[in-house]
Amino acid sequence: ELVRQGEVLKRTEQMVDKMDQDLKTSQRHINSIKSVFGGLVSYFKPKPPDSKPEQNGAPEYNAHSRLKEAMMSSKEQESKYQESHPNLRRLDNSDNDFSRTDSVSSVQRDAYPKNQHLRAYHQKIDNNLDEMSSGLSRLKNLALGLQTEIEEQDDMLDRLTKKVETLDVNIASTDKKVRQL
Repeated sequence: ELVRQGEVLKRTEQMVDKMDQDLKTSQRHINSIKSVFGGLVSYFKPKPPDSKPEQNGAPEYNAHSRLKEAMMSSKEQESKYQESHPNLRRLDNSDNDFSRTDSVSSVQRDAYPKNQHLRAYHQKIDNNLDEMSSGLSRLKNLALGLQTEIEEQDDMLDRLTKKVETLDVNIASTDKKVRQL
């Protein structure tokens, strides 16, 4: 949603720039109508190009790479999590993971109690803590990406606000000139 809003802000800023360019063209036409001298100045003044309006300090919008990376890694971790989560995966007949205790190295076996059932529960707790850690890491990365994106969009809103205020003053001025004609 934040990426979509950023794209909307970018398009809005482009439309404001286009409006500013159109207003400048209108002011040239008003000056040429207003006086002969204004018409001569407008005649000899080079016409603005009909290409894209200038961006007046607006860089090309792309969602921040940190947010994109966080979203991609989050999706990868989420799929891995769904594959391994007991409530989200297809259940096997062996609900107790006691068979996994044989795959533990001898160094890790010494860290757990000698009792096979306690060892299995300790390993299960460790696995759950590892999953929680990766989930929290994922959330942290997403939060940092969102923070960066929000800061960039806040800057874009500030720039857009200044442009709109300037455009509003110019429109009022142009409207006054048209009413005087």
